[in-house]
Parts: sequence; C-alpha cells; structure tokens
Amino acid sequence: MPRKRATIREVAQATGLSPAAVSYALRGMQVSEETMERVRAAAAELGYEADPIARALASGRTGMIGLLCGSLEDLWQQSLAVGISRGLREKDRYALILDAFGDPARERALAQQLRDQRVDGLIVQPIDPAAAFWAELCESLPVVAIGDSITGTAGEVVFDNRSGVTLALEHLRALGHRRIAVLTSTQASTPDRPADVHVTAEADRLGLDIQVATAPLGLAGATAAAHELLSGDKPSAVFCFADSIAYGVYAAAQELGLSIPGDVSVMGYDDHPMSGLLSPGLTTVDWDIAGIVRAAVRLISAAADGGARRRRVMQKPTLRERGSVARVTEPS
Repeated sequence: MPRKRATIREVAQATGLSPAAVSYALRGMQVSEETMERVRAAAAELGYEADPIARALASGRTGMIGLLCGSLEDLWQQSLAVGISRGLREKDRYALILDAFGDPARERALAQQLRDQRVDGLIVQPIDPAAAFWAELCESLPVVAIGDSITGTAGEVVFDNRSGVTLALEHLRALGHRRIAVLTSTQASTPDRPADVHVTAEADRLGLDIQVATAPLGLAGATAAAHELLSGDKPSAVFCFADSIAYGVYAAAQELGLSIPGDVSVMGYDDHPMSGLLSPGLTTVDWDIAGIVRAAVRLISAAADGGARRRRVMQKPTLRERGSVARVTEPS
C-alpha cells in the first residue's frame, strides 16, 4: 500500500507548534531561522509535501506562470522558453508553455485562456503587440512582454530594434551591398511591428534597395520562401529577422547550387547557438538571451508578488560577425 501523505498537523505535533506556525515556517515567513530549520527538518523526516491545491486556495496563487510563445517553430524562441522555464523553477514557480503558431487570433485566445486558468502572471513574446485586447488583459493579470512593447504591462524586456536593424543594414552597406532582400515572419495582419517599420526607414536613409517578403519560421516553409526569392533576379544579400529563417536560406541555396557568401550573403537576427555551427557560420545580431531570461523572470516574479511599479528593460544588440557575408566589389 502507498504511504499516506503526511499532513501539516503531523508536522505541528512533531515540532510542538501550531499548524499556522508550521505553515509560516515552511514559507519562510514570520518565524525565526531556528524555527524554520526545525520545521523543515521535521517535514523532511515525515515526508511532508505541501498540497499544491490547498496552498493555492490559501494563498490565492497557483505558482504557475503562463509563457505564451509567438511560434515555437522558431528555434530561438524554443531556447527562450527553456531558459525562462528553468529560471522560474529556481524561483519556486512553474511555466505553463503555450504556442500561438504565429497566429494572432490564436495568440488572443490562448492569452485569455491562461488568464481564465488563474495563472499568477504571463510572459509573452507578442505576435501582434498593437492588438486592443492586451489593454484589458493587463488590467486583470500581470503581464511581461518580451521583444516589442505592449501598453499596460507590469514590465517589459524590449529589443532596441532601431539599433539592431541599423547595425545589420550598415554592416551590409559597408561591405558594398545595395540590393538586399529582407525576410520577416510578420504577417500582413500585423504590419506595424517596430523592426519591420525600422527596416524600411533605415533602408531609405542608407540609400538601399530592399525587397521585403514574408517567410515562415519553420525550416520547410522558410526554405520554400527563400527558394522562390533566390530563383529569380536574386539580391546580393538576404537579411532575415530570425536565424531560423536564415537556415531556410542556407537550405535553398544548397538546393539551387548557390554558395554562401560567394553567390549570396546571408545575415540573421538573434544568434541562436546553431548559427555558429553552420558552414560558413552565420553573421547575425546577438540580443543576449541569458540577460533576457534573467530580466523577464525577475520582472514577472516581482509583479506576481504584488509589485506595483512598472519596469522596462531595453536590450541592446551586438553584431556577431562570422563568414556568411562577403564584400562585393561592385555595389549591387
């Protein structure tokens, strides 16, 4: 027969304390260090584990943080989800990870579902940061946004996309590139994302001829989009708003018998660990994913614990030069 779960009353009897005092001690509240150690030792000896349902009812908190990803086909977002999940676990919280599959309507439905499931907070990398529903959601739930700003959040870790786009385009221009294709996962229904807006403005400022096209984040879809792009009058360089899209450009180039960077240069935007393993390695923009994870976990933990002050962290980009961008002798 399985051993019966020890109760908090049994821990109280073993320590000579009241159940309320034991509860405080187990949560590290309102008791001395000596009492906490004594209670925790007794709980360990008895095999006591807090009932998560009872704890949630008593505290009004579930210990769960929703993590809503724009698309887990993006390998960088997968790494982000892993990092945040581990970071939350270190804070004695758990991540409930959901995937919007790049669909703004699904993003809205899942965000509202997480709120209705009474998560303690929500971390989101939004597909549509300008959507009207975010304001209402943020009134009922602490939300931390990653990447793009959302009105009404408890905190945000925002990418300095203006600097990131400028860094990438100035690097390509300095190496002689003038005709540049830009592949983005942004859909026609969400046209105002900051990075996409900045790329057009910066291209005008730098005198670049750019062609913007949409590409899925999954390898098959990104490869198909890149294949179509490179089959015609190809540009001298392709700038991808995700390294996962850039991997599709590598695959399409191989299918078409094109060399990188001899026939076409390729640049990414998030420095996924796989990017350094490609041949040639992918030149890309690094946003310090470890720093993003630390900031997001810190912000959502503070907000879930009742912190009222809104906080904003701005992530600055750095260029990661590898071998995928070549100098062109004649501007093209």
